[in-house]
Amino acid sequence: MSIAIQVWDLPLRLFHWLLALAVLSAVITGEIGGALIDWHGRIGVLILGLLVFRLIWGFVGSAHARFTNFFPTPAKINAYLKGQWKGHGHNPLGALSVIALLGVLATLVGAGLFANDDIAFQGPLFSLVSKSVSDKLSSLHAFGFNVLAALLVLHIAAIVFYARVKKHNLVRPMLTGKKHVPKDQAIEVSNIGVHRLVLALAIAGVVAWGVSSGVQYLTPAKAAPSAVQSW
Repeated sequence: MSIAIQVWDLPLRLFHWLLALAVLSAVITGEIGGALIDWHGRIGVLILGLLVFRLIWGFVGSAHARFTNFFPTPAKINAYLKGQWKGHGHNPLGALSVIALLGVLATLVGAGLFANDDIAFQGPLFSLVSKSVSDKLSSLHAFGFNVLAALLVLHIAAIVFYARVKKHNLVRPMLTGKKHVPKDQAIEVSNIGVHRLVLALAIAGVVAWGVSSGVQYLTPAKAAPSAVQSW
C-alpha cells in the first residue's frame, strides 16, 4: 500500500519553475539582443536572486530541500548504481545534475555581472574591473551558455527516460509537491518555518538589489576626464 507524502515544499517548487522561466527568458533575450539586451541583464539579476535564495534554502529549508539530505557522496552513488539506494528526494545522479546546473548558472550570472558586448551593454558591476578582465568574463559567459545548454538537454532527457522507461513521473511531484511511496517508507517532513523563508527572501532580495542598483551608492562615480588644453 502506498500513500502520498509531501516531498518538495512550496518555496522550492516556486524557485524551480521561476528559475526555469527566467533561464528561458534569458536565453531568448540574449540570442535576440538589440533592444532586449537590457532585459537580458535584468533577468540575469533575477536569476542571481533566485540562486542566492536556493543556496540559503539548501541549509534552512525543509528536509528534502537541504543539501545535506541529497548531496551525492560516492557511497550514495555506488548504492544507487547497485539498486540499493532508498530515498524520496533527489536520487544521487539527479543530485549531481542539480549541483551541476546550479554551479553553471552561478558561473554564468557571476561572469555576466562584469560582462560587456562592446556595443551598448555593460553588466551592473562592469565598472569594478578593467576592460580586459571584463572581456575575459564576457567570453566565459558565452562559453558557459554552451555548457548550460548541454546540461539542460541531459536534464530533459533524464526526465523523458524516467517517464518512458521507469514509469516514474518527475514533473508531477515538482508541481504538487507530493510523491506516492510505500506506507512503511513514509517519513514526516519538517515545517518550512515562515521566519526562515522570510530571512532567505530578504537576503536574496538585498543581494539582487545590491548588484543592480545599490552598487552605485557604494562606489564613487568616476570623474570625467579633463579636457586637453590646446595652445
